[in-house]
Amino acid sequence: MTQARETQLAYSDLMDKMLDEDHRRAKARKLLRVIAHFRGRDDLERLRVADVGCSAGFIADELAAAGGRTIGVDIDQPGLAKAAARFGNRVLFTLAQGDQLPIPARSINVIIFNHIYEHVLDPDAVVSELHRVLADDGVIYFGLGNRLGVMEPHYRLPFLSYLPPVAADRYVRASGRASHYHERFRTRPALRRLVRGFNVWDYTFSIIREPSRFESGDMVRGPMSSVPTPILKVLLPVLPTYIWLATKSPRPPAGPDLLTPPARVKVDPAR
Repeated sequence: MTQARETQLAYSDLMDKMLDEDHRRAKARKLLRVIAHFRGRDDLERLRVADVGCSAGFIADELAAAGGRTIGVDIDQPGLAKAAARFGNRVLFTLAQGDQLPIPARSINVIIFNHIYEHVLDPDAVVSELHRVLADDGVIYFGLGNRLGVMEPHYRLPFLSYLPPVAADRYVRASGRASHYHERFRTRPALRRLVRGFNVWDYTFSIIREPSRFESGDMVRGPMSSVPTPILKVLLPVLPTYIWLATKSPRPPAGPDLLTPPARVKVDPAR
């Protein structure tokens, strides 16, 4: 029998990489570069910013350093305590479920939702809540893991995310890396349904082709940046991560031309 999924209340105690400051700040630099290109502006001055799934707060701190009036939200109480102790002077940290954000409707200009959906019990409800709090001219950064990525990113076990829950539990338990497999990834078509009702631009190829522009060393390794775009398109269904920027209104990226421009993502029209 597979173990019933429960809310991960102290994720930073389970995954050491959430406390790896250099790694988390590198991710922050990448997402800031992507958001800057989409907006055509480098800073977040006078913008209200929310990092949903902020854990120990390193990314939230970088968002505040870029000028954003930042709130960090998570259910990771130990992580939030560490975050508040270090960064509470310029970031407001709050303990809350992603589907019940203590934030007024249409009030947030930039939302970060980076590699979070696979951990929550109801991703659709959380994304619906992000839609509620996003300002009409705001943007969401989605970092989305792909179920068909060959190497599962949390436990580094090949094909783990391909398996049904019972088999995945047995596999991760046999590896000695966890007692069960909590995460639930989705394929690209299912991710398109997850963001239904948004206008979405896919920056994945743009980031792969120009890693120095986007400071994407955490995502693009070895010769990946030299892979021709037609081959990348063939590999698209099994790429491990997608980076999508989503808005409520049909708004194109405002930054300069890229070697591979962001592509529109076809999504369902309404939530």
